[in-house]
Amino acid sequence: MADRNPPARPGSEAPSLPARPTIYDVAERAGVSKSLVSLVLRDAPHVSDARRLAVLNAIEELGYRPSRAASALASQRTRSVGVLIDDFHNPWFVELLGGLRSVLDPAGYTVSVADFQLEAASGRNPVDGFIAQHVDALVLAAEPEEGLLRDVSVPVVVAGVRELGSGALPHADVVAGDDELGGELATRHLLDLGHRAIAHISGRSGPAAHRRRGYERTMRGAGLASRVVGADRTTTEAEGYAAAHELFAEHPEITALVASNDLMAVGTFAALRERGLSVPADVAVVGYDNSPLAAYRYLALTSVDPHSREIGAETARTLLSRLDDPGAPRRHALIEPSLVVRESTAPRG
Repeated sequence: MADRNPPARPGSEAPSLPARPTIYDVAERAGVSKSLVSLVLRDAPHVSDARRLAVLNAIEELGYRPSRAASALASQRTRSVGVLIDDFHNPWFVELLGGLRSVLDPAGYTVSVADFQLEAASGRNPVDGFIAQHVDALVLAAEPEEGLLRDVSVPVVVAGVRELGSGALPHADVVAGDDELGGELATRHLLDLGHRAIAHISGRSGPAAHRRRGYERTMRGAGLASRVVGADRTTTEAEGYAAAHELFAEHPEITALVASNDLMAVGTFAALRERGLSVPADVAVVGYDNSPLAAYRYLALTSVDPHSREIGAETARTLLSRLDDPGAPRRHALIEPSLVVRESTAPRG
């Protein structure tokens, strides 16, 4: 019977991998103690410039890469952040996550994302999952069911949903867009183009409610009647489509509308096309979020830009500040939106 483990032929041995440098190697190269290397890795104060430089030079020369697990144990932090969102299908989250990572990645933090809808469909609570992973903090860019975050012991920063900061999570920091101002910008743009029969396709989310208030306030200030549909619905493409059909069945005189987000605006485009109406010749349409959808040439959608990337970046900066100073006063920041004008809006003919 053949030997199952024949001896290796001369010269056939697998090449040995170079040993990975350790913290002890760094200490020896720099001429300092292991504990001082640890202090430098944690960016601790009270280390002389000369010794800090010696350690950093040794790290570079050796190509040393600290163990994330060891660093977490030493600092009692995992350097990880959980991000909770409502729906992966909404492109608004893309820029938000980009802004978060632009700040958290250089700070050495990893970001994990969970979708409340997907997790709920599987019978899981994503908050429990993140807490079990010992995340250092949570970013909440969603509107979860009441009670899911009641016993959370890590810092929470709310991104984009102002109601949570004033109600369910009164001690959380909040960074959001000024959605009421955004609703006003969209409506004022249509008024300036000469439209007077302006409607709003809304939804039941917190941001949608603020955008609706901005629209209604602006219409009231112009002495005009408001027309709102969909305030009790989700803010999806399908609901935008259904709401637009409902709106024009009852109010064919409408010449312009503001959609609560770009997804709803896309649904509106489809409904208008089916009714034989064109954009912007018959109906001018403004979206919200300035998502990648809005910039597509086929849509060329005028949209309110809430500056989601900046909201994400400011959320990350707020989170890091909270971790450094847990007792600091609660922060509530609103990022001012702007309007990006494209071909979906035109003067009233």
